[in-house]
Amino acid sequence: MIKKILVSQPRPSSEKSPYFDIAERFGLELVFRPFIKVEGLTAREFRAQKVNILDFTAVVFTSRHAIDHFFTLAKELRVTIPEDMKYFCVTETIALYIQKYVQYRKRKVFFGATGRVDDLLPTMVKHKTERYLVPMSDVHNDSLTLLLDSKKLQHRECVMYKTVSNDFTDEEVKNFDYDMLVFFSPSGIESLMKNFPDFNQDKIAIATFGPATAKAAQDAGLRLDLEAPTEKYPSMTGALQHYLLMQED
Repeated sequence: MIKKILVSQPRPSSEKSPYFDIAERFGLELVFRPFIKVEGLTAREFRAQKVNILDFTAVVFTSRHAIDHFFTLAKELRVTIPEDMKYFCVTETIALYIQKYVQYRKRKVFFGATGRVDDLLPTMVKHKTERYLVPMSDVHNDSLTLLLDSKKLQHRECVMYKTVSNDFTDEEVKNFDYDMLVFFSPSGIESLMKNFPDFNQDKIAIATFGPATAKAAQDAGLRLDLEAPTEKYPSMTGALQHYLLMQED
């Protein structure tokens, strides 16, 4: 019987989150506790990549983390970002976040509608003469690089932030009494095994989101009880609700 679930993400900012509906409907206790956290590279670590920010005329942002760490590093490096620097963002929400650091001007901030770089690509191609800098996490693949190469755009990817384990305190380890754990990234699985090297799954249900997370869980020797997304349940909350209903039958 599942009564207490640990969701490895920050607590939703809105009380209207489907997670709270699930907790109320099934009489569950939901605990939100990220297994990973994002840290920026130091100026010294960044310099080792031999990237000069001022060599570029445009920046591609895929997340708010990328924006935070780009401007933080620029400040640490004492680099003044030119006023005519252009910004290409995968969503409008990310584009608007730039206002935290620079004055928002539509003529230099562009964004896509779907959150995918493919959707932003036609706009970038219209600005083919730009030299694009792409701040990334240390955990990434080559898909974005290959995409920009396919359009013959001038670009350089660089790591500006990294995903690290969000270590558990002794008290948290002692009180680790969950019936289900929900993971959203391979890094979360790595953090579980780091914090609990003798982890015994036993009756604890494991839920994963995305094929890479599912593979990481299986590679770690864990039993997968719930995988999302599926065609019928594209969100973790939808898949979770269905799973809990099945448990009741």
